[in-house]
Amino acid sequence: FIAEAGVNHEGDLDKAKLMIEQAARAGADAIKFQTYKAESLASKNSPAYWDTTQETTQSQFELFRKHDKFWSDEFEALAKYSQDQKIHFLSTPFDFEAVDLLEHLVPAYKVASADITNFPLLNYIAKKGKPILLSTGASTISEIYRAVEVIQGAGDVQVALLHCVLNYPTPLEDANIGMIWHMEKVFPDHIIGYSDHTLPEFSNDVLTASWLLGAQVIEKHFTFDKSLPGNDHYHAMDESDLVAFKRHLESVI
Repeated sequence: FIAEAGVNHEGDLDKAKLMIEQAARAGADAIKFQTYKAESLASKNSPAYWDTTQETTQSQFELFRKHDKFWSDEFEALAKYSQDQKIHFLSTPFDFEAVDLLEHLVPAYKVASADITNFPLLNYIAKKGKPILLSTGASTISEIYRAVEVIQGAGDVQVALLHCVLNYPTPLEDANIGMIWHMEKVFPDHIIGYSDHTLPEFSNDVLTASWLLGAQVIEKHFTFDKSLPGNDHYHAMDESDLVAFKRHLESVI
């Protein structure tokens, strides 16, 4: 289970550390952040792709700029704090510089759905030789195939493919978790997982069903306070949600 903290720390190192503590306490195996600078990630005219009634920022660039304050010093501190809390530290890099920054901090790389056709970045990450968790939102089967070819062409790297729906939040009826079973059939040599964006009230059912369908990796947005406005707080689990899910899963097992 990966607790996707993303940028829910809102640029506050103490809040990021709090989420590490909470995720570790709740039983997550890893906590994941995001490593980027807005200037190298989004056009200044890029429109919102999220629910603007929950997050009112109208531009991707402006939203990303709000939350891109962490860099080498902060991620070094968070990796060390994760180690102290006995939880794996992960972060998604969005460019070559971020990959290099994270190289000595992470045991594996998580690649966002948006970069599944970013072959230069996939090739660069694969050459590091670490396992790759690749989200597949908004992708065709042929695009997933091609991404795997690029990665494996660069080195002998283990790849986990995460089913994902790029809708924030994802309506329950659109979660399409049957795709997990299909991906197992199409990509039998790879670990299959699920990166979820449904609302937390559905998490027990959706995440348990995804596990029963074969998801070996589950990623879910995580926050220290679901009541906060904006960004990813409103479709994230908190510590109590994760504890409840783990208990629910154990009861099913």
